Amino acid sequence: MSSISIHIQGSVDDPVTQAVAWLTDTIDTLRNEAHAKSALLTEISLEPADRQAAQADMNAFCAGRVQRHLAAVDQTLYVPAAGAGPTHLLVLALRIQHRIIAHDISVLEATSTAAESRAAARSVVTNLESCLEIQKSVLLPALAELPGIGLSRLAQDMGTLLDGKQLEKLDELDVREVPHGLRHSLIFDTYARLGEGESFVLVNNHDPKPLRREFDTAFPGKYAWDYLEQGPVQWRIRIGRPTAAR
Repeated sequence: MSSISIHIQGSVDDPVTQAVAWLTDTIDTLRNEAHAKSALLTEISLEPADRQAAQADMNAFCAGRVQRHLAAVDQTLYVPAAGAGPTHLLVLALRIQHRIIAHDISVLEATSTAAESRAAARSVVTNLESCLEIQKSVLLPALAELPGIGLSRLAQDMGTLLDGKQLEKLDELDVREVPHGLRHSLIFDTYARLGEGESFVLVNNHDPKPLRREFDTAFPGKYAWDYLEQGPVQWRIRIGRPTAAR
């Protein structure tokens, strides 16, 4: 007999609560590491050789941990949030912050004096901290409230990317054998993995009109829905994320 997972919403056993806790811890850990590494350049007087070593460590941290985090959070959390009305502008602002941080990192890498290194490191950490705080305090609560968003699955996907692995993307999702109570969450999770211009084909045993109403609520005007086959035995619908106008 298959087991059924039962939890109280908001409890420690709630997958959404666990996902938010993991994401929050991931953000806080990165922020603490950034402060610790930048402190060697901004708060301590070092001999030239030690300063160069500290800067090399900071450069490697920014090129690795920081850039990997920003790329992973963009691919997992920003993609579904960008398609939802309540969080669309928030994602635009966060992505601008990403570009500012990337510029700060390039400036840090090009510095040659202690004064330049201190100024660049402070700029990196200041802008990174602002971005991380918005991710934690604004984006995560907003995502938890959006209909159709599987925050637990998004957290798992982010962990996969942070581990240096790639996400599996499905060309076709057949939910005919999936229990009805799990179908919509699985479909929205699949949609959340799509990049701009990408799509998948949903295969179902009925016309999923309630699902389309949920898409209209969560991503108004931000998704594509094209019938490829309309019964009577099966329905096939291509669901996609259109390319945003530039």
